[in-house]
Amino acid sequence: DFLCISLVNGFIQLRYNLGDRTVILQTLQKVHTNGNTWHLLNAGRVGNEGYLDLDGINVTRKANPGMNALDTHSDFFVGGVSSLNLVNPMAIENEPTGFTGCIREIVINNRELNLTVTDPKGGANIGDCDGTDCGYTVCKNNGACQVENSGFSCSCPRDWTGTKCEQSIHCSQNMCGSHALCIPQLSSSSYTCACALGWTGKYCDNKIKFYIAKFVGNSYIKYTDPFYGKRDLQYSRLSLNFTTNQTEGLIAWMGKSEDEDNDFLAIGLANGTLKIVINLGERISVPLMHTKYFTCSDGRWHFTTVVQNQTCIKVYLDEELILFEDIDPQRKYTALNYGGICYFGGFEMGRKVDIVTIGLFQKEFIGKIKDVVLFQDSKKIPLMKAEGYNVHDGNSGN
Repeated sequence: DFLCISLVNGFIQLRYNLGDRTVILQTLQKVHTNGNTWHLLNAGRVGNEGYLDLDGINVTRKANPGMNALDTHSDFFVGGVSSLNLVNPMAIENEPTGFTGCIREIVINNRELNLTVTDPKGGANIGDCDGTDCGYTVCKNNGACQVENSGFSCSCPRDWTGTKCEQSIHCSQNMCGSHALCIPQLSSSSYTCACALGWTGKYCDNKIKFYIAKFVGNSYIKYTDPFYGKRDLQYSRLSLNFTTNQTEGLIAWMGKSEDEDNDFLAIGLANGTLKIVINLGERISVPLMHTKYFTCSDGRWHFTTVVQNQTCIKVYLDEELILFEDIDPQRKYTALNYGGICYFGGFEMGRKVDIVTIGLFQKEFIGKIKDVVLFQDSKKIPLMKAEGYNVHDGNSGN
């Protein structure tokens, strides 16, 4: 399998092979090779339907029956490769050669790559395209960069300050403690403090302990499973208690959530109904909806367990079996490669649930979670010892 974007005879080509055939898309217009025109390129695929967009002019290749997952385990190369024999002969029309030109702002699956000296895994023969210390987006938040004798300086917009305009003026004199992040509130010209797990209060200076986690909508817990290396990933299990009066929300996401091809097991609510989504490697996952009762948003505690036995999925709600489905009788993928990561309530700050889950779930969770157990472990996972923000003590009033 491969996915390759290349410059061929002045045109941009997208080629990809998901295991059955090579699909080729080519732009309708040539790129300017005068060395001073920037082009905006969008390329990718949804299943096996590809798209290629150069400066707003789109070419789409409709999907045909066949493979729809990209199985690649190689490094991601930009501008060239470490060895030309890594390039599949079908991935490019002519003999492969390295790119000569400038590349900036690479975004893959909504994540921008940092094109710096230190962030990539490796590389060779790369120069600064700008030619000055004012590289692309050196000054953040629309700051203007000026070249100086000693380097550069940033002229910052009204609400930002710092050497690179990276700091909100509303956070420059903040009183958030060492266990907090300052979140600027531009609309009210103020700030709020986002408290790390185990801390609360306006300035996050009050230490707390809890075994019931309360989520308020901009909260999340990220738990790293210390036993991941010993798990049998063909037989996964996740169980927990939750309570909420909201009809939408992501309760739990078992998986790395770094890109669209990561395996995951997700539990959440949609229209007040329990919704389970599992992806074992096909990328296109089938949501399993429980429609018998609409009782999950009633403010009561509900106990749910999801069991994955290869491709057979069982879902229990309040100890009643409510769903039993084989999501792939062909058994193409049978393991849940979740990377040892579990999220509860949402994802990291600035990562919206509807974007990360590609619309599978609409909102962050508002409610309480307790008694989380992975696989057949004899102990509940210690939510307090994970990473997270804005999680409150849910012990009172239960």
